[in-house]
Amino acid sequence: MDADRLRATILTLPHVAETMQWGANLVFWVGDKAIGGKMFALINLDDPADPSAQKSHPLLSYAAGPTRYAELLELEGLIPAPYFARAHWVAALRWDIFTPAEWHRELAAAHALTLAKLPKKVLATLALPAAKQKPLIAAHRKLLAAKAKK
Repeated sequence: MDADRLRATILTLPHVAETMQWGANLVFWVGDKAIGGKMFALINLDDPADPSAQKSHPLLSYAAGPTRYAELLELEGLIPAPYFARAHWVAALRWDIFTPAEWHRELAAAHALTLAKLPKKVLATLALPAAKQKPLIAAHRKLLAAKAKK
């Protein structure tokens, strides 16, 4: 598995939006961030061979939930996710921890866990047809940009 194949897998899940944040981190959201979507995974695109990088920085972090968190941390190569561990996120130090099918299952579970926590207003927006969602998302982005300028 690698970042490109994992990205392709994640983008097959429903209502997924992606952003680039915090340097070279590809962040995946259930629902667009502008309408109140929540992130469920992020891929660190920094070169792990970069000498200025930390020795073993995570390649991928994702929401595990309180039920699976401790179980997943028992696997070699998974650690508490930096900055997100308190929200029960785990981080992978290697791509070979899971098979491609297992990665898909893990990330689909992270997606489902996050989707279940979305507010009703966001869920109602996600239930709209794409043609109706797009103008709402654009309007929210415009509002957020205007607030950021102030």
